[in-house]
Amino acid sequence: MLKCVLLDNLNATHNLAAFLAKRATIGMAILLKGSLGAGKSELARAFVRAWLNEPEAEVPSPSFTIIQSYESTRGSVWHCDLYHLSNLGEIEELGLEEAFDESIVLVEWPYQLGTHLPFNRLELSLEVCDSCEWRIAHLIPYGTWINHFSDINGLSLSF
Repeated sequence: MLKCVLLDNLNATHNLAAFLAKRATIGMAILLKGSLGAGKSELARAFVRAWLNEPEAEVPSPSFTIIQSYESTRGSVWHCDLYHLSNLGEIEELGLEEAFDESIVLVEWPYQLGTHLPFNRLELSLEVCDSCEWRIAHLIPYGTWINHFSDINGLSLSF
């Protein structure tokens, strides 16, 4: 069940992140795909802020730390950037497989997971429009994400 959402401004990206954060539960993952500059990190930061209910929370990029984790009363959320991983063994060393069961996990550059894809995942690809600055989010839910996704039809993200 592929869904496409037009993100015509930064608020729309933040609203999509908030929409997803309201529906996410422990044991779910969001796999963020897209080219450099497509907005993966921006969407992840907005998700973390919405999850924490702290609009001004400091959410640094995990580009070199690989993982940033955040605790809230709802549970933990991990923001991972796997771009710099050199082999699949590092997935186990980082504890990602356990995190997929015990946290919400946002993964940038998920192709690095190889066969370690979590079952309860939302594959979210961001495509940049060539003639404008808009993005199109392509969303494919798997596992329990499917049940949390029925109300995305008609969602208005621009304000």
